[in-house]
Amino acid sequence: MAEVLVFVDHVGGAVRKPTLELLALARRVGEPVALAVGEGAGDTAGVLGEHGAVRVLTVSGAEFGEFLVVPKVDALQAACEAVSPVAVLVPSSAEGKEVAARLALRLGSGVITDAVDVEAGAEGVVATQSVFAASFTTRSRVSRGVPVVTVKPNSAAVEVSPAAGAVEELAVEFSEAARGTRVTGRTPRESTGRPELTEAAIVVSGGRGVNGAENFAVIEALADALGAAVGASRAAVDAGWYPHSSQVGQTGKSVSPQLYIASGISGAIQHRAGMQTSKTIVAINKDAEAPIFDLVDYGVVGDLFQVVPQLTEEVNTRKG
Repeated sequence: MAEVLVFVDHVGGAVRKPTLELLALARRVGEPVALAVGEGAGDTAGVLGEHGAVRVLTVSGAEFGEFLVVPKVDALQAACEAVSPVAVLVPSSAEGKEVAARLALRLGSGVITDAVDVEAGAEGVVATQSVFAASFTTRSRVSRGVPVVTVKPNSAAVEVSPAAGAVEELAVEFSEAARGTRVTGRTPRESTGRPELTEAAIVVSGGRGVNGAENFAVIEALADALGAAVGASRAAVDAGWYPHSSQVGQTGKSVSPQLYIASGISGAIQHRAGMQTSKTIVAINKDAEAPIFDLVDYGVVGDLFQVVPQLTEEVNTRKG
C-alpha cells in the first residue's frame, strides 16, 4: 500500500493535536509514516503508533534546536528519499508552510497550503481548500512530483487506530544552508492556561465593541468557562487592547474551531478570512445590520456587556 509521510509537530516528545489529525487524514490516502525530529523525537512513537503510524522515523541532532527551518527540510528530504511517499502532510503553521514550500522546491513538485481536507483521487492526492476569505471551496492536486500539503488545525477528527509504530533512526546529512540562520535566544511564552488559539476547539473573540483592554475580562471569563482560547479582531489589536498573537484574521491567525463566538465584531472581510471555516459561528452584536450576521449560524442582537456575562453564568451553572 502507498505510504504517506507525516511531519510530526511535537514539543520535547509531546505530540501536538494537529499531527494526530494529519495521521487520520493520511490513512485515507495510504499508510502513514511519521517523521519526528529533534529533542524527544523517540518519545513520540507510542502516541503516533496508537494513532495509525505504521513506522516512525526519528532524527536527533543539535541542529534542530540551534538553527531555523532548514534542518527540518533536510530531514524531510531524506525521509522522502527513504520512503518514496505519495504525499507529504505538514501542519499548517507559519513554520510548517515555510518548511513545505522549501521541500516542494527541492523535490521539484508543488505545494498546497491551508488545506481543510485530503483524499485519494483518480490522478493522485486531492486537497480541499477554502479560498478568497472562504467565499469559495476548491479541490486541487499537484500535477508533478510528490504533493506537499499543509493542513489547517481542526480539519479532521483525531482517531485512535493502533498500528505498528516501528521506530527507525533516519540518517540525515545536513546541508550547508542548514547552518545559515542561528537561534540566538529564546524567551518562554507566558502561559495563560488556555488552549493554543489555532488548535482550540472553541474560540471566543472580542472586537471594537469591547471598547477597552480592561473590558476583555468579560471575553476571558466566557472563554475560561468554556475551556476556550481567546481571540481578537484587528481593530482590538491595533487599539492595543489585546496582543497581536491573539489576532484572528487575514493579517493574524486562521482558526477553524468547532465553535467560534464573535463578540462586538462587525465582521469585516479581514476578520472573516481568518475564521469563516469554523464549524459553528455565533455572533453577539448590538448592530443588527453588522455584516457578521450574514455569516453566522446563530446571532444575538444585544449589548455584549449584558449578553456575555449572562452566557458565562449559564455555562458555569450547567457545569455544576
